Amino acid sequence: MFLEKVKKRNPGLIDFAVSLHQKGEILPDTYVIDLDTIKENASTMVAEAEKYDIELYFMLKQIGRNPVIARELLNSGMKKAVVVDFKEALTMMNHSIPIGNVGHLVQVPDHLLKKIMTYGVDYVTVYTLEKLNKVNQIAQELGMVQKVMLRIIGENDTLYPGQYGGFQIEDLEQKLDEMKNLSHCQIDGITSFPCFLYSSENNAFEATQNVQTLQQAKVLLERYGFKVNEVNIPSATSVETMSLIKEAGGTQGEPGHALSGTSPMHAVSDLAERPSYVYISEVSHTSKDSSYVYGGGYYARGKLEQALIDNYGKRSQTKVKEFPSENIDYYLEIEKNYPVGATAVMAFRTQIFVTRSHVALVKGLKSNNPKLIGLYDSQGRELEGMNNG
Repeated sequence: MFLEKVKKRNPGLIDFAVSLHQKGEILPDTYVIDLDTIKENASTMVAEAEKYDIELYFMLKQIGRNPVIARELLNSGMKKAVVVDFKEALTMMNHSIPIGNVGHLVQVPDHLLKKIMTYGVDYVTVYTLEKLNKVNQIAQELGMVQKVMLRIIGENDTLYPGQYGGFQIEDLEQKLDEMKNLSHCQIDGITSFPCFLYSSENNAFEATQNVQTLQQAKVLLERYGFKVNEVNIPSATSVETMSLIKEAGGTQGEPGHALSGTSPMHAVSDLAERPSYVYISEVSHTSKDSSYVYGGGYYARGKLEQALIDNYGKRSQTKVKEFPSENIDYYLEIEKNYPVGATAVMAFRTQIFVTRSHVALVKGLKSNNPKLIGLYDSQGRELEGMNNG
Protein backbone atom coordinates (compact mmCIF):
# COMPACT_ATOMS: atom_id res chain seq x y z
CA MET A 1 0.00 0.00 0.00
CA PHE A 2 2.79 2.46 0.88
CA LEU A 3 5.86 0.87 -0.68
CA GLU A 4 5.94 3.18 -3.69
CA LYS A 5 5.57 6.24 -1.44
CA VAL A 6 8.47 5.14 0.77
CA LYS A 7 10.63 4.50 -2.31
CA LYS A 8 9.81 7.98 -3.56
CA ARG A 9 9.79 10.05 -0.35
CA ASN A 10 12.06 8.20 2.09
CA PRO A 11 14.32 5.84 0.11
CA GLY A 12 17.15 6.04 2.63
CA LEU A 13 14.93 4.30 5.16
CA ILE A 14 14.65 1.27 2.88
CA ASP A 15 18.40 1.14 2.31
CA PHE A 16 19.26 1.38 5.99
CA ALA A 17 16.59 -1.11 7.05
CA VAL A 18 17.94 -3.62 4.51
CA SER A 19 21.48 -3.12 5.81
CA LEU A 20 20.35 -3.67 9.41
CA HIS A 21 18.82 -6.99 8.44
CA GLN A 22 21.71 -8.15 6.28
CA LYS A 23 24.23 -7.28 9.01
CA GLY A 24 22.20 -9.32 11.51
CA GLU A 25 21.28 -6.32 13.68
CA ILE A 26 17.53 -6.95 13.34
CA LEU A 27 15.48 -10.08 12.83
CA PRO A 28 12.63 -10.57 10.37
CA ASP A 29 9.22 -9.36 11.61
CA THR A 30 10.65 -5.97 12.56
CA TYR A 31 9.21 -2.55 11.85
CA VAL A 32 12.01 -0.04 11.27
CA ILE A 33 10.86 3.46 12.25
CA ASP A 34 12.54 6.67 11.17
CA LEU A 35 12.35 8.72 14.36
CA ASP A 36 13.49 11.97 12.74
CA THR A 37 10.70 11.85 10.17
CA ILE A 38 8.12 11.10 12.89
CA LYS A 39 9.26 14.22 14.76
CA GLU A 40 9.30 16.27 11.55
CA ASN A 41 5.76 15.17 10.73
CA ALA A 42 4.63 16.09 14.22
CA SER A 43 6.23 19.53 14.09
CA THR A 44 4.50 20.22 10.79
CA MET A 45 1.14 19.26 12.29
CA VAL A 46 1.75 21.38 15.40
CA ALA A 47 2.42 24.45 13.24
CA GLU A 48 -0.78 23.90 11.29
CA ALA A 49 -2.84 23.23 14.42
CA GLU A 50 -1.68 26.49 15.97
CA LYS A 51 -3.17 28.41 13.03
CA TYR A 52 -6.60 27.06 13.98
CA ASP A 53 -6.14 26.98 17.77
CA ILE A 54 -6.49 23.18 17.84
CA GLU A 55 -4.95 21.11 20.62
CA LEU A 56 -3.25 17.87 19.59
CA TYR A 57 -2.97 14.70 21.68
CA PHE A 58 -0.72 12.10 20.04
CA MET A 59 -1.78 8.47 19.62
CA LEU A 60 0.95 5.79 19.60
CA LYS A 61 -0.82 2.44 19.38
CA GLN A 62 -0.23 2.29 15.63
CA ILE A 63 3.55 2.43 16.04
CA GLY A 64 3.95 0.36 19.16
CA ARG A 65 3.21 2.48 22.25
CA ASN A 66 6.81 3.50 22.30
CA PRO A 67 7.98 5.86 25.07
CA VAL A 68 11.03 7.00 23.08
CA ILE A 69 8.75 8.15 20.27
CA ALA A 70 6.51 9.79 22.87
CA ARG A 71 9.39 11.89 24.16
CA GLU A 72 10.30 12.96 20.62
CA LEU A 73 6.69 14.06 20.10
CA LEU A 74 6.78 16.08 23.31
CA ASN A 75 9.89 17.79 21.94
CA SER A 76 8.02 18.52 18.71
CA GLY A 77 5.42 20.63 20.51
CA MET A 78 2.71 18.05 21.13
CA LYS A 79 2.13 18.30 24.86
CA LYS A 80 0.27 15.11 25.81
CA ALA A 81 -0.73 11.62 24.72
CA VAL A 82 -4.14 10.10 24.18
CA VAL A 83 -4.18 6.41 25.08
CA VAL A 84 -6.32 3.88 23.27
CA ASP A 85 -6.76 1.70 26.36
CA PHE A 86 -5.76 1.32 30.00
CA LYS A 87 -2.72 -0.80 29.17
CA GLU A 88 -1.35 2.00 27.03
CA ALA A 89 -2.09 4.38 29.89
CA LEU A 90 0.10 2.26 32.17
CA THR A 91 2.93 2.29 29.61
CA MET A 92 2.84 6.08 29.37
CA MET A 93 2.61 6.43 33.15
CA ASN A 94 5.59 4.12 33.69
CA HIS A 95 7.65 6.48 31.54
CA SER A 96 6.26 9.75 32.96
CA ILE A 97 4.57 10.74 29.70
CA PRO A 98 1.74 13.27 30.30
CA ILE A 99 -1.71 12.02 29.29
CA GLY A 100 -4.45 14.22 27.87
CA ASN A 101 -7.33 11.79 27.40
CA VAL A 102 -8.02 8.28 28.62
CA GLY A 103 -11.08 6.08 28.18
CA HIS A 104 -12.22 7.08 24.73
CA LEU A 105 -12.06 3.82 22.80
CA VAL A 106 -11.61 1.55 25.84
CA GLN A 107 -13.16 2.51 29.16
CA VAL A 108 -10.92 2.55 32.25
CA PRO A 109 -11.61 -0.43 34.55
CA ASP A 110 -12.97 0.58 37.96
CA HIS A 111 -9.95 -0.69 39.90
CA LEU A 112 -7.51 1.31 37.77
CA LEU A 113 -9.34 4.64 37.85
CA LYS A 114 -7.80 5.78 41.13
CA LYS A 115 -4.24 5.11 39.96
CA ILE A 116 -4.80 6.97 36.68
CA MET A 117 -6.58 9.90 38.28
CA THR A 118 -3.87 10.19 40.93
CA TYR A 119 -1.28 10.27 38.15
CA GLY A 120 -3.27 13.04 36.55
CA VAL A 121 -5.01 13.22 33.17
CA ASP A 122 -6.77 16.14 31.52
CA TYR A 123 -9.87 14.11 30.69
CA VAL A 124 -11.47 10.79 31.52
CA THR A 125 -13.90 9.86 28.74
CA VAL A 126 -17.01 8.02 29.92
CA TYR A 127 -19.78 6.07 28.17
CA THR A 128 -22.28 5.58 31.02
CA LEU A 129 -23.73 7.16 34.15
CA GLU A 130 -22.31 4.24 36.13
CA LYS A 131 -18.75 5.06 35.08
CA LEU A 132 -19.37 8.76 35.58
CA ASN A 133 -20.55 8.14 39.14
CA LYS A 134 -17.47 6.00 39.79
CA VAL A 135 -15.17 8.76 38.54
CA ASN A 136 -17.03 11.23 40.76
CA GLN A 137 -16.67 8.95 43.80
CA ILE A 138 -12.92 8.52 43.32
CA ALA A 139 -12.42 12.22 42.65
CA GLN A 140 -14.18 12.94 45.94
CA GLU A 141 -11.88 10.49 47.74
CA LEU A 142 -8.87 12.24 46.21
CA GLY A 143 -10.18 15.69 47.04
CA MET A 144 -10.19 16.85 43.42
CA VAL A 145 -12.49 17.73 40.54
CA GLN A 146 -11.93 15.53 37.48
CA LYS A 147 -12.78 16.89 34.05
CA VAL A 148 -14.61 14.36 31.90
CA MET A 149 -15.62 13.96 28.28
CA LEU A 150 -18.83 12.28 27.24
CA ARG A 151 -18.66 9.98 24.26
CA ILE A 152 -21.81 10.66 22.25
CA ILE A 153 -23.26 8.35 19.61
CA GLY A 154 -26.25 8.59 17.29
CA GLU A 155 -28.39 6.06 15.49
CA ASN A 156 -26.80 6.69 12.08
CA ASP A 157 -23.23 7.31 13.23
CA THR A 158 -20.25 5.40 11.88
CA LEU A 159 -19.11 2.95 14.57
CA TYR A 160 -16.67 0.07 14.17
CA PRO A 161 -17.31 -3.43 15.56
CA GLY A 162 -15.52 -3.85 18.87
CA GLN A 163 -15.68 -0.10 19.57
CA TYR A 164 -19.37 0.38 20.32
CA GLY A 165 -20.42 2.47 23.29
CA GLY A 166 -21.36 5.93 24.50
CA PHE A 167 -24.32 8.08 25.48
CA GLN A 168 -27.06 7.83 22.86
CA ILE A 169 -27.93 11.33 21.67
CA GLU A 170 -31.63 10.37 21.79
CA ASP A 171 -31.40 9.52 25.52
CA LEU A 172 -28.92 12.18 26.63
CA GLU A 173 -31.39 14.82 27.81
CA GLN A 174 -33.01 12.57 30.43
CA LYS A 175 -29.60 11.96 32.03
CA LEU A 176 -28.45 15.55 32.33
CA ASP A 177 -30.11 16.30 35.67
CA GLU A 178 -28.16 13.48 37.32
CA MET A 179 -24.95 14.73 35.69
CA LYS A 180 -25.57 18.21 37.08
CA ASN A 181 -25.65 16.84 40.63
CA LEU A 182 -22.17 15.33 40.47
CA SER A 183 -19.98 17.21 42.93
CA HIS A 184 -16.49 16.21 41.80
CA CYS A 185 -16.86 15.81 38.02
CA GLN A 186 -16.84 18.62 35.50
CA ILE A 187 -18.53 17.80 32.20
CA ASP A 188 -16.07 19.69 30.04
CA GLY A 189 -16.08 18.07 26.62
CA ILE A 190 -17.63 15.68 24.13
CA THR A 191 -16.11 13.24 21.67
CA SER A 192 -16.83 10.57 19.08
CA PHE A 193 -14.96 8.33 16.63
CA PRO A 194 -14.46 8.29 13.67
CA CYS A 195 -15.30 11.88 12.80
CA PHE A 196 -13.53 11.95 9.43
CA LEU A 197 -12.98 9.22 6.87
CA TYR A 198 -11.14 9.11 3.56
CA SER A 199 -13.23 9.05 0.39
CA SER A 200 -11.31 7.35 -2.40
CA GLU A 201 -13.93 8.57 -4.87
CA ASN A 202 -13.23 12.23 -4.01
CA ASN A 203 -9.63 11.74 -2.82
CA ALA A 204 -10.48 13.73 0.30
CA PHE A 205 -11.20 13.37 3.98
CA GLU A 206 -14.88 13.95 4.71
CA ALA A 207 -16.90 14.41 7.90
CA THR A 208 -19.04 11.52 9.09
CA GLN A 209 -22.50 11.74 10.63
CA ASN A 210 -20.71 11.59 14.02
CA VAL A 211 -19.78 15.27 13.65
CA GLN A 212 -23.42 16.32 13.37
CA THR A 213 -24.23 14.21 16.41
CA LEU A 214 -21.55 16.04 18.41
CA GLN A 215 -22.87 19.40 17.25
CA GLN A 216 -26.37 18.45 18.41
CA ALA A 217 -25.01 17.27 21.76
CA LYS A 218 -23.13 20.54 22.31
CA VAL A 219 -26.30 22.58 21.74
CA LEU A 220 -28.25 20.35 24.13
CA LEU A 221 -25.64 20.41 26.89
CA GLU A 222 -25.21 24.17 26.73
CA ARG A 223 -28.97 24.66 26.84
CA TYR A 224 -28.89 22.81 30.16
CA GLY A 225 -26.14 25.05 31.52
CA PHE A 226 -23.07 22.91 30.83
CA LYS A 227 -20.08 24.68 29.32
CA VAL A 228 -18.64 22.50 26.58
CA ASN A 229 -15.08 23.75 26.38
CA GLU A 230 -13.69 20.92 24.24
CA VAL A 231 -15.07 19.16 21.18
CA ASN A 232 -12.67 16.29 20.53
CA ILE A 233 -12.88 15.21 16.87
CA PRO A 234 -10.44 12.36 16.20
CA SER A 235 -9.56 10.17 13.23
CA ALA A 236 -7.45 11.18 10.23
CA THR A 237 -5.97 14.12 12.17
CA SER A 238 -3.30 15.59 9.91
CA VAL A 239 -2.31 18.82 8.22
CA GLU A 240 -4.96 17.97 5.62
CA THR A 241 -7.80 17.90 8.19
CA MET A 242 -6.98 20.80 10.54
CA SER A 243 -9.26 23.20 8.69
CA LEU A 244 -12.02 20.54 8.65
CA ILE A 245 -11.74 20.13 12.41
CA LYS A 246 -12.09 23.90 12.85
CA GLU A 247 -15.04 24.15 10.45
CA ALA A 248 -16.82 21.38 12.36
CA GLY A 249 -16.42 23.22 15.66
CA GLY A 250 -13.66 20.97 16.93
CA THR A 251 -11.04 22.06 19.42
CA GLN A 252 -8.94 18.89 19.67
CA GLY A 253 -7.45 16.32 17.29
CA GLU A 254 -5.57 13.08 17.87
CA PRO A 255 -2.89 12.41 15.25
CA GLY A 256 -2.03 8.73 14.88
CA HIS A 257 -1.41 7.40 11.37
CA ALA A 258 -0.39 10.85 10.13
CA LEU A 259 2.61 10.74 12.48
CA SER A 260 4.00 7.99 10.27
CA GLY A 261 2.48 9.25 7.01
CA THR A 262 0.20 6.23 6.68
CA SER A 263 -3.41 7.38 6.44
CA PRO A 264 -5.28 6.05 3.38
CA MET A 265 -4.86 9.39 1.62
CA HIS A 266 -1.09 9.32 2.24
CA ALA A 267 -0.96 6.18 0.10
CA VAL A 268 -2.16 8.02 -3.00
CA SER A 269 -1.13 11.66 -2.44
CA ASP A 270 2.06 13.40 -1.38
CA LEU A 271 0.71 15.05 1.77
CA ALA A 272 2.68 17.14 4.25
CA GLU A 273 3.62 14.12 6.36
CA ARG A 274 6.20 11.69 4.92
CA PRO A 275 6.17 7.89 5.37
CA SER A 276 8.38 6.87 8.27
CA TYR A 277 8.44 3.09 8.63
CA VAL A 278 8.98 -0.13 6.72
CA TYR A 279 8.37 -3.74 7.65
CA ILE A 280 11.34 -6.07 7.28
CA SER A 281 11.14 -9.81 6.79
CA GLU A 282 13.24 -12.55 5.21
CA VAL A 283 12.67 -15.36 2.75
CA SER A 284 12.29 -18.52 4.83
CA HIS A 285 11.71 -21.09 2.09
CA THR A 286 10.21 -21.70 -1.33
CA SER A 287 7.55 -24.10 -2.52
CA LYS A 288 6.44 -24.55 -6.13
CA ASP A 289 6.21 -21.06 -7.64
CA SER A 290 6.05 -19.14 -4.35
CA SER A 291 8.37 -17.95 -1.63
CA TYR A 292 7.43 -17.60 2.00
CA VAL A 293 8.62 -14.79 4.24
CA TYR A 294 8.35 -14.70 8.02
CA GLY A 295 5.17 -13.08 9.33
CA GLY A 296 4.06 -11.73 12.67
CA GLY A 297 3.28 -8.15 11.72
CA TYR A 298 0.38 -8.62 9.33
CA TYR A 299 -2.65 -6.42 9.89
CA ALA A 300 -5.87 -7.44 8.14
CA ARG A 301 -6.82 -3.88 7.12
CA GLY A 302 -3.29 -3.03 6.02
CA LYS A 303 -3.84 -3.62 2.28
CA LEU A 304 -0.45 -5.26 1.88
CA GLU A 305 0.20 -5.67 -1.84
CA GLN A 306 3.90 -5.58 -2.78
CA ALA A 307 7.26 -6.64 -1.40
CA LEU A 308 10.70 -5.44 -2.43
CA ILE A 309 13.23 -8.29 -2.29
CA ASP A 310 16.89 -7.46 -1.77
CA ASN A 311 19.38 -10.30 -2.15
CA TYR A 312 22.53 -8.50 -1.00
CA GLY A 313 22.17 -5.67 -3.52
CA LYS A 314 20.16 -7.39 -6.22
CA ARG A 315 16.62 -6.03 -6.00
CA SER A 316 13.27 -6.89 -7.51
CA GLN A 317 9.64 -6.40 -6.59
CA THR A 318 6.85 -8.94 -6.34
CA LYS A 319 3.24 -9.34 -5.34
CA VAL A 320 2.25 -10.47 -1.85
CA LYS A 321 -0.60 -12.94 -2.07
CA GLU A 322 -3.79 -12.13 -0.19
CA PHE A 323 -3.78 -13.51 3.34
CA PRO A 324 -6.98 -14.69 5.08
CA SER A 325 -7.56 -12.73 8.28
CA GLU A 326 -8.89 -15.79 10.14
CA ASN A 327 -5.45 -17.45 10.02
CA ILE A 328 -2.23 -16.80 11.95
CA ASP A 329 0.45 -15.12 9.83
CA TYR A 330 3.32 -17.50 10.48
CA TYR A 331 4.38 -16.80 6.91
CA LEU A 332 3.30 -14.47 4.13
CA GLU A 333 3.34 -15.86 0.59
CA ILE A 334 4.94 -13.94 -2.25
CA GLU A 335 5.03 -14.70 -5.95
CA LYS A 336 8.13 -16.32 -7.55
CA ASN A 337 11.13 -18.10 -6.04
CA TYR A 338 13.74 -16.02 -4.23
CA PRO A 339 16.93 -17.05 -2.43
CA VAL A 340 16.47 -18.21 1.14
CA GLY A 341 17.71 -15.47 3.48
CA ALA A 342 16.99 -12.57 1.11
CA THR A 343 15.53 -9.45 2.71
CA ALA A 344 11.87 -8.60 2.16
CA VAL A 345 10.78 -4.97 2.54
CA MET A 346 7.08 -4.07 2.84
CA ALA A 347 5.13 -0.94 3.71
CA PHE A 348 1.48 -1.07 4.65
CA ARG A 349 -0.98 0.36 7.12
CA THR A 350 -0.56 -1.31 10.48
CA GLN A 351 -1.44 -1.36 14.16
CA ILE A 352 1.81 -2.54 15.71
CA PHE A 353 0.30 -2.97 19.18
CA VAL A 354 -1.76 -5.96 18.00
CA THR A 355 1.20 -7.72 16.32
CA ARG A 356 4.05 -9.97 17.48
CA SER A 357 6.59 -7.67 15.86
CA HIS A 358 9.77 -6.00 17.04
CA VAL A 359 10.35 -2.29 16.51
CA ALA A 360 13.72 -0.82 15.56
CA LEU A 361 14.13 2.93 16.05
CA VAL A 362 16.63 4.71 13.83
CA LYS A 363 17.92 8.27 13.67
CA GLY A 364 20.20 10.28 11.41
CA LEU A 365 18.92 9.26 7.98
CA LYS A 366 18.53 12.81 6.78
CA SER A 367 22.07 13.75 7.79
CA ASN A 368 23.48 10.60 6.14
CA ASN A 369 24.59 9.30 9.52
CA PRO A 370 21.95 6.66 10.29
CA LYS A 371 22.07 4.78 13.58
CA LEU A 372 20.01 2.08 15.22
CA ILE A 373 19.17 3.55 18.62
CA GLY A 374 17.03 0.82 20.15
CA LEU A 375 14.97 -2.35 19.78
CA TYR A 376 11.51 -2.72 21.33
CA ASP A 377 8.59 -5.10 21.37
CA SER A 378 5.15 -4.17 20.05
CA GLN A 379 4.14 -2.77 23.45
CA GLY A 380 7.06 -0.35 23.80
CA ARG A 381 9.26 -2.49 26.05
CA GLU A 382 12.97 -2.34 25.34
CA LEU A 383 14.67 -5.51 24.07
CA GLU A 384 18.21 -6.72 24.31
CA GLY A 385 20.22 -6.16 21.14
CA MET A 386 20.60 -9.22 18.94
CA ASN A 387 24.31 -9.36 19.52
CA ASN A 388 23.79 -9.20 23.29
CA GLY A 389 21.46 -12.18 23.44
